[in-house]
Amino acid sequence: MADDVMITTGIALHGAARLPSVEIDSFNIELKDEDGFLGDRASKGAFRKILERRRKPLRKSGEDPFGDEDSETISKKVLDAILVGDDTEASAVVHSAIEEFAQELAYVTRRFLGTKAWAKTECIVVGGGFRDSRLGELAIARTEIILKDEGFAVELEPIRYHPDDAGLIGALHLAPSWIFEAHDSILAVDIGGTNIRCGVVETARKKAPDLSKASVWKSDLWRHADDEPTREGAVKRLAKMLKGLIEEADTEGLRLAPFIGIACPGVINADGSIEKGAQNLPGNWESSKFNLPASLVEAIPVIGEHDTAVLMHNDGVVQGLSEVPFMQEFERWGVLTIGTGLGNARFTNRRRDNGRKDNTADDKKATKKKAKA
Repeated sequence: MADDVMITTGIALHGAARLPSVEIDSFNIELKDEDGFLGDRASKGAFRKILERRRKPLRKSGEDPFGDEDSETISKKVLDAILVGDDTEASAVVHSAIEEFAQELAYVTRRFLGTKAWAKTECIVVGGGFRDSRLGELAIARTEIILKDEGFAVELEPIRYHPDDAGLIGALHLAPSWIFEAHDSILAVDIGGTNIRCGVVETARKKAPDLSKASVWKSDLWRHADDEPTREGAVKRLAKMLKGLIEEADTEGLRLAPFIGIACPGVINADGSIEKGAQNLPGNWESSKFNLPASLVEAIPVIGEHDTAVLMHNDGVVQGLSEVPFMQEFERWGVLTIGTGLGNARFTNRRRDNGRKDNTADDKKATKKKAKA
C-alpha cells in the first residue's frame, strides 16, 4: 500500500491531516439529532422547504405572490430581486424564510462548536452554492448576529471567492510551496454529484507570496448528471478535459506545474481510495479496486517535462483552503459549505503570517462590510 501511495502522489498523502499551512482538525463530521443528520437542517434543500412552508398560508387564501411556481425551481436570482422589489408581500415571505433558515443554521453551528474538534473556533467561513446569492449572504449575517447574541465569540462570513472558483483555488494549498518555484499555475479539479469542474489556477505569487491573489485562469465544466456516464467513462472525460487545459495553458505560455489537485466528496484515504461519501458520483467510486489519482496519473503521466503528481482531498476541505491567506489573524477557524448537503471542516493554522502582506486584514474587513451592506 505504501508503494501505491508514492505512485499516485509522489509528494504527500491523500486526505492528509497535516498540510503546508494548516492542520485539519476534522472534516465531514456527520452530526445527528432526533430528526436525523444535522446537515439536512441547513442545506440548500432545507431552505426551499422553509420557503414552501411560508407560502402555504398564502396559497390557501389564493394570495401566493409566487403563483403556481414550485419553490424548488424559483432561481436564486429571482429571490434576490424579490428582496429589493416592490412586491412587499413576496419580499416578506423571502425575508421570513431567511430568518427561519438562519435560526436553523445557528442551531447547527452551535452543535459543531460544541464538539471537541471545533472547540475555540474563532471564525467560520460559509461557502457552497447557497452563499452565492444575496439571500445567502443575509442568512449568514443573521446567523452571526444570533450566535453573538447568545454569547458565542465567533465570526461568520461568506467565502471570499465565488464557490465554483474556491473549489479550484483551494487546491493550491494542497501542494508544497517548492512546487511553485519554477511554475505559475496548477491544474485543479472539483468533483460534485452533478458537475465536474476543471481549471487552470494561476498562483500570482509575484504579486502575493501568500497566494491571496490567486485566480482561475480558465475552467471547463461538465454536467455529468445529464449524461449518466459509467465510472470509467467519467474518468476518461475528466482526463480529456485536463489534457485540453494543458494544451491551452501551453499555447498561452503558462508555466504549468506537474501537479493536479482534486476536491472530491467523501472521506479520502491516504492511498487515494474513497472510504465513504461518494454515493452521488457516477458508478461505484468507493470500490477498493478504484483509485482516481492513480487513474489520472496513468492517463496523464507527465505535464511538461516532469512526472505528474496528484493530490486529492475532501471537497469541503479544499473549498475552505481557498481562505487560508485571509484567515491568518485567527488560529482556529472552520468552513461550512451549504449545498446539497452541509460540508464542514475545521482548521488550525500552522504558519500565522504565511508571507501575508500587512494590508490583508484590512482587505478582509472591507470585503466583509461590503458583503453585509
